[in-house]
Amino acid sequence: MSGTAKEKSHIISALVSNESGVLTRISGLFARQCYNIDSLAVCATEDPKLSRMTIVVRGDDNVLKQIVLQLDKLPDCKLTGELNADKSVLRELLLVKINAEAEKRAEIETVARTYEAKIVDLSPASIVMELTGKPSKIDGFIEVLRHYGIIELSRTGLTALERGDGKLNS
Repeated sequence: MSGTAKEKSHIISALVSNESGVLTRISGLFARQCYNIDSLAVCATEDPKLSRMTIVVRGDDNVLKQIVLQLDKLPDCKLTGELNADKSVLRELLLVKINAEAEKRAEIETVARTYEAKIVDLSPASIVMELTGKPSKIDGFIEVLRHYGIIELSRTGLTALERGDGKLNS
């Protein structure tokens, strides 16, 4: 009896046309193929004609291969490749609002300093903090903050570039 292939996270980087409708067409491709997107970040690049998409998907190597093949068929997709997490700079931005009674503020500020988070807003009952880092750092920070009561949070999704001289190749 053969086992199923191991499912893991894959980071796909794609250079796409910087035009309206491209995001809809690419996300539609994922929906039609029943692939879930765990994280998606899109931004303009140094070339105003191109946007960079960083897409995190979960699946085995065959799923990754199929996704890349399907993306490469789209005229809007100029370059596509998988990034190796060990050879890339990975970052995510978190904004999180937590309950912050006056007697807990010093403790919360210590937690913020420990994680190198910035306090970006204070109100009588809450604090909003900003943190950038690897997703594992963001996850750890969120877990620590649950103790104080998270009111709401927003994460950008992963953005990534290959380290050193490497760059996206087809």
